[in-house]
Amino acid sequence: MDSSLADKSPVTSDYDGKLVVQRPTPSNTRRYTLLLIFCITQFLYTLTNSALFSAIPFLVRKFGFTKSQSVWIISAYQLTFASFLLMSGKISDIYNPKYTFLTGKFILGVISIGLGFVSDGILFLTLRALSGIAASLTIPSALALLVGLFPEPRHQAVAIAAFGAWGAIGIVLGLITGAFFVEYVSWSWVFWFVSTVIIPTTLISAVLIPSQNKSVVRKSGFTKFRSLDITGISILTVTVILFIFAVTTGSVTGWGSAMTLAPLAISIAMTAVFFYWEALQPIECAAVPSSTWFIPNFSVLFGTALLPYFWWANIFTTYVSLWQDVYQWSAMSSAVHMLPIGITAFVFSFANRVKGLSSMSAKWPILCGALMMMTALVLFAFADGPDKYWSLVLPGFIVGSAGAMLTNISANIAIFRATPPSMAGTVGAIFNCGLQLGSAVGLAAVSSIQASVQNRNGGPSNYEGQSAGFWFMLACISIAALAVLVFYHTNTAQNSVEGTDVCGGSEAHFSDIARGDGSSL
Repeated sequence: MDSSLADKSPVTSDYDGKLVVQRPTPSNTRRYTLLLIFCITQFLYTLTNSALFSAIPFLVRKFGFTKSQSVWIISAYQLTFASFLLMSGKISDIYNPKYTFLTGKFILGVISIGLGFVSDGILFLTLRALSGIAASLTIPSALALLVGLFPEPRHQAVAIAAFGAWGAIGIVLGLITGAFFVEYVSWSWVFWFVSTVIIPTTLISAVLIPSQNKSVVRKSGFTKFRSLDITGISILTVTVILFIFAVTTGSVTGWGSAMTLAPLAISIAMTAVFFYWEALQPIECAAVPSSTWFIPNFSVLFGTALLPYFWWANIFTTYVSLWQDVYQWSAMSSAVHMLPIGITAFVFSFANRVKGLSSMSAKWPILCGALMMMTALVLFAFADGPDKYWSLVLPGFIVGSAGAMLTNISANIAIFRATPPSMAGTVGAIFNCGLQLGSAVGLAAVSSIQASVQNRNGGPSNYEGQSAGFWFMLACISIAALAVLVFYHTNTAQNSVEGTDVCGGSEAHFSDIARGDGSSL
């Protein structure tokens, strides 16, 4: 491959039959510099969230949160991040991924500065939610830019794997960074540190990211705006907020109270309304086109995306709270004991490079990863004292984190290979939405179960609450693994997903080949 060669044909036709002005292919130096910047962006997001795990006990005391309310320290960000990812994917595909990426990054840098000065709990959660919206603009656009910069399947897989690997590095360094700031400086520097890196790299990105291909035939502003599906995104956001509110309230007011049952029932009904609304929308106007779910293995891979962060987030929150609040370990000591999770995740982020595994159907690495996460949860369920760290918790960290990353990387690469490249932004948004929803909803459910059991059995010092949470996680992952075993097809013929409709007066065509089953890593 000679990346220095420019496309000799300045005007070509895209999949919709429109004329597209092609830009020269960037040099290798420019491409890999941009890959590094995208990876740093991913690194900073995971570092911030990972660092906050070390700060949760301190923030709970500072803002007066209850155990159930403490879930929102992480979930406020993840909820808006997940919901607006779908809109962000559409913005990236419809408008321009370069300016989408730059806008989200810059806004996040500014909000991070403000978060460090907050002294009110409600304002803190509000800014966390807004930072989730800003961050959601960057991930689908970064993935879309990566797919465009690395169109060759082999190099594209390496780029996507590196993107995930830097997220794993953020988990490792975030734990130590957060503990250091909380214990020796100030929790505010968790956010100020991020802003000092994000803002300068945003300016560098503005210069290095090449101009994107421009369609000669442009859609009207109203047509583009309608394509964002703001109604659908709003329904989904309110649905998840109500669901998380219901499960976090249940452990406080009781599972039979109106404060729990009413929002739970409404959230379930609104889930049906969301899918019905999406089914009514023309393909180019839907946040999640209904035909997407019929792409071979797409639904199974989306379900798989719920698992990795579901596992990681709950392990982090459970053990950080247990170690600092019950065992009275310092933030730094807790972070050091957590390091095996991040180190293992980083090592296994390159699993797709292993000879033999790279040509294997994604079904088997996903199932293997799920089994590893389940094995770890069984070990955790019996680790009822600080003396069990070396014999049960540490092996569980290594085995479970390896399984979570193996599942994450396998599903991520497979879902891009199962879908048309023209949908890269939307597909990246849907996949990452699954990752974040798994974490946000899973945190709420597991924390609520733990709080309910602890309230009946003597409080957090009684390990029965933590154990109940682990058994619940085991049940959830077992169901997901069974779904993959039954419904994931390893020999799927190429399928064509076609449709023609009108969106805002402009005819919209969706005729792409779902290239194979996406089962090769």
